[in-house]
Amino acid sequence: MTNPNHSGMPQSLRDWLDSINQRKRAAAASGLKYTPTNVREALETLTRRFVTEVPEVPLIRDELIAGPDYQVPVRIYHPEPGAVLPVVVFVHGGGHVAGNVSLYDPIARKTALAVRRILVSVDYRLAPECPYPAALKDSLAVVKGLYRTLELLCIPFQPRLALIGDSAGGALCATLAHRCQFEPGVSIESQALIYPSLDYTLSQPSVSGNGEGYLLERDRILWLFERYLQAAEDRRAVSPLFMPITAGYPRTLVSTAEHCPLRDEGIAYAHRLSEAGILCEQETVPGMIHAYLNLEDLVPRECSVLYVRLGEFLRQ
Repeated sequence: MTNPNHSGMPQSLRDWLDSINQRKRAAAASGLKYTPTNVREALETLTRRFVTEVPEVPLIRDELIAGPDYQVPVRIYHPEPGAVLPVVVFVHGGGHVAGNVSLYDPIARKTALAVRRILVSVDYRLAPECPYPAALKDSLAVVKGLYRTLELLCIPFQPRLALIGDSAGGALCATLAHRCQFEPGVSIESQALIYPSLDYTLSQPSVSGNGEGYLLERDRILWLFERYLQAAEDRRAVSPLFMPITAGYPRTLVSTAEHCPLRDEGIAYAHRLSEAGILCEQETVPGMIHAYLNLEDLVPRECSVLYVRLGEFLRQ
């Protein structure tokens, strides 16, 4: 394993990353292999250890939204039950293999409070048990059915819809932004993508430049994609980075991390949207690695800044 460049990293993150890399080397030497179980456990352990602040949200409700072949569990967060607010769909990360609504509950709470919207968090099906396109179908079902669900729950809302997703959730959001241009009755006004996975071909330079020593590594990304894309899909065709862009795309925020292997595909996506005339803002957070929202206690300032940024963008 190469020594990572710690430029701009807070000391707390640097020390933790060094310890993780030492443990990874020991695990590799012992012959440890990735499995869905240990990949899920790793994200669970990391997030529950470092995301410890769980703010109160006045109204939280679990519900099901019917899809074509699955009842999709969602968790609804209302930061101000007395107010009629717009809506945001939150799609969690985890490489399409890990993560769930429960694990991301603290992050969803903070996001709902930051953006001041009714937030609907999607518990989509995971690979390898449910490969592509199950997660996409579930997310689309939520986007299409959430207004009716809120009406049945007697939760008043403004019919204005945004998307927020991190990592694999960013991939799902960006794909929804493309597909929903052609869905009657569905209008997405904005999307915010946090260190998103947008290129299943892994063709951007940062995949190699940041592909070892920064928590998310190239070999793990390849393993995750192989579990998600099991039917010889055309990986370029299903990558949001390469999907055709029309005037119907929502205004977009892409927030990448300096030391993330997915950094350059986020930057390239933002450039494509801007060149096509779509309102798009892109930023790269210095010194950060992939999934730093799940490491909040190590980098509280950077996480706080990102939550504020999400709120500012969605309220524009």
